[in-house]
Amino acid sequence: MKLIDQIARLPLFQGLAPKQMEDLAMILVDQVFKRGQSIFSEEDEGEGLYIIISGRVKIFKLSPDGKEQILHIFGPGEPFGEVAVFTGRRFPANAEALEETRAFFFPRTEFVNLIRKDPSLALNMLAELSSRLRKFTTLVENLALKEIPGRLAAYILVLSERKKGGAGLIDLDISKNQLASLLGTIPETLSRILARMEKEQLIKSERKRITILDRNGLEELSIGERKLP
Repeated sequence: MKLIDQIARLPLFQGLAPKQMEDLAMILVDQVFKRGQSIFSEEDEGEGLYIIISGRVKIFKLSPDGKEQILHIFGPGEPFGEVAVFTGRRFPANAEALEETRAFFFPRTEFVNLIRKDPSLALNMLAELSSRLRKFTTLVENLALKEIPGRLAAYILVLSERKKGGAGLIDLDISKNQLASLLGTIPETLSRILARMEKEQLIKSERKRITILDRNGLEELSIGERKLP
């Protein structure tokens, strides 16, 4: 598939004119990262914007004692590192490939120059970046206000909603250790909560596969109207 066709499929650039896509194709760098490879580290110079074509990337921070807190896990079509492009600052967190990942990299200087020449390019990006901001706000709210069972219930429901028709059978796309970090807890606590959810017949858990048995119960748990015994 031609680069321009691949750019056209990316949510961040949907609706752009052919000439705008040609300009983007001229500055992008097609990169591949191996599983576990660092893409950038916190406080590295923010040199540009990445968009995932295939694979997955985790964005995380490390505490002074080396404890990892996952902030986001991004997949195909999703951008990351955009803060550096629009603020000119250093990267605020670390990025690492969870599996072999292909990404388009847009160098900051060239990308900003395109926007200066054609401001409509930025206007097309606002909707997608606004959606990202809403997701980040929800993440902060979940970590700050919800108890861990509520966070897990909300995460399961989000995975279900991503599938057509809100499927009741979902597969976790990350390890339970990574999920625990994403939810701000430890693997042992996550396992206990999953067991309690099973006991309450909210879900059935088999390794990385979860079957939703009581969607209403999960929704009540996710918004704090229900507690696990």
